Amino acid sequence: MNVLLWHVHGPWTASFVRGRHSYLLPTTPLRDDDGLGFGGYDWSATARQVPAADLRHEDVDVVVLQRPHERYLARDWLGRDDVPMIYVEHGAPTGDVPDTRHPMADEPGITIVHVTRFNRLMWDNGQAHTVIIEPGVADPGARCTGEIPHAAAVVDEPIKRGRATGTDLLPGFTEAAPLDVFGLRTDGLAKYLGVPGDRLTSTDLPPAQLHEELAKRRVYLHPARWTSPGLPLLEAMHLAMPVVALDTAGVREVVPPEAGVISTDPAELRRALADMIADPGRAREAGLAAREAALRRYGLQRFLDDWDRLLGEAAVRP
Repeated sequence: MNVLLWHVHGPWTASFVRGRHSYLLPTTPLRDDDGLGFGGYDWSATARQVPAADLRHEDVDVVVLQRPHERYLARDWLGRDDVPMIYVEHGAPTGDVPDTRHPMADEPGITIVHVTRFNRLMWDNGQAHTVIIEPGVADPGARCTGEIPHAAAVVDEPIKRGRATGTDLLPGFTEAAPLDVFGLRTDGLAKYLGVPGDRLTSTDLPPAQLHEELAKRRVYLHPARWTSPGLPLLEAMHLAMPVVALDTAGVREVVPPEAGVISTDPAELRRALADMIADPGRAREAGLAAREAALRRYGLQRFLDDWDRLLGEAAVRP
């Protein structure tokens, strides 16, 4: 099956294109957000970069959308409007929650795929057909050593996104443990928050190096108020890192009690961070429980099997 999709969410796409289909990623001359192609990833084993102008010559079976305007790009670039479309919603609503209507709620024939039960619950999906396909992760192995007595967090655009990602809570967490923040556009985070550089560092790393550095830290911190428990959390659990997390946005479904500490009380989470840093044995035990839970629920093959079923259904839908 030929599947057209855009490079919007790199880690998710890295899992998606490991399936048994042929995946087409558009490119534009400027390599802008609508034409990134591989965008620095090596997906050549199962995916192809295709210039947008050449897409009308491709035999596309299904289009996987991730942004509302992509449905118009697909119809324009393919030169046809009869290709089945599926919309992947990666996030929780950001408008007038819980009354935010999903942009695909009134698009007939487009299935909305939510990545968590929480997200499907919080969006107003109208009468659209919705399914849940939780993320899947290629197992990086139980690599956590905890040799660096720091907490680690992966937060993209923490300054821009602010309270949604729990950025305002980070200074308090650095009082309990030194914190290393990884993610897109994290430069200057310590200065922005007024935190000493020896208590908070920030950097952006490629996936392979990110796993290596995460695994050296003793505990993974998930400070987000209003973002899905996404792939970085699942990858940290696969690495066998213990988790300290805000009890928000469905995180309790992801992280079992034995895998760490979950609470809506930042003070309790600060104490948990300090305890994990001070007790490597407890951190190791919780990390192994986190890994077991991640392998059981968020394996790559389950993810690909779920998508095989949905893509097959979409391709034969009248």
